[in-house]
Amino acid sequence: MSQTGSIPTVSIYGIPFSKLTMKETVKVLQEAVLSKQTPHQVITANPIMVMAALENPAIMEVMQAAELIVPDGTGVVWAANYCGDPVAERVPGFELLHELLRVGENYRWGVYLLGSTPEVIQETAVRLQQQYPAIRIVGYRDGYFGPAEDEQVIASIREAAPDLLFVARGADTQEPWIHQHKDALQVPVTMGVGGSFDVISGKTKRAPMLFQKLRLEWFYRLLREPSRAGRMLALPKFAVKVMRDKENVTKVR
Repeated sequence: MSQTGSIPTVSIYGIPFSKLTMKETVKVLQEAVLSKQTPHQVITANPIMVMAALENPAIMEVMQAAELIVPDGTGVVWAANYCGDPVAERVPGFELLHELLRVGENYRWGVYLLGSTPEVIQETAVRLQQQYPAIRIVGYRDGYFGPAEDEQVIASIREAAPDLLFVARGADTQEPWIHQHKDALQVPVTMGVGGSFDVISGKTKRAPMLFQKLRLEWFYRLLREPSRAGRMLALPKFAVKVMRDKENVTKVR
């Protein structure tokens, strides 16, 4: 077991995954917001991201520099357990977002939403405000902007001064963008949320409870979006790699 600050972690191919429960994770992030500490980048990682990091040193660098990486994917939980250094439980990003908003209602935290399409982000803002009336949605904008507009986007977020920033951009840009700009953004907690806004806005459906309980959300997504098949090939590749590398998977690199 290794430590990231005071957070117990297990290294999966050099990526430090938190061993905290959902409840403990929320407490750590609550303290980060309340103490206005250095900006925290939260990555909700799965086997696809681990495989991408192994193939791309730039992605590995981003992940190793994050303040907190939670085991979002079932495959990560399995790998830690299989290699004898288990995490407490799966910490899905979708649920973590909602848990943070629940806690944030007690403090009237400000929240900024960034990413997805103009329609999706607007509907997400409306629905989250209805669901968590004591939260302050201090701003939102879609994810259709390039590097030339980064400065303007960062300035508008800083002006809004949120406590939480949720970012939903493409898999290849989401975490690197947060990593690159977290010091300039000066938000206590920034988290990449992938397709969460699509689900919250009603554009797509989350996997039915049966799929969630069987830990087959990835399979449900594949059934609905066959175009994801290429990316999903990383899952069996990851499992085979972990079984082959069992003795070395959790060695700190």
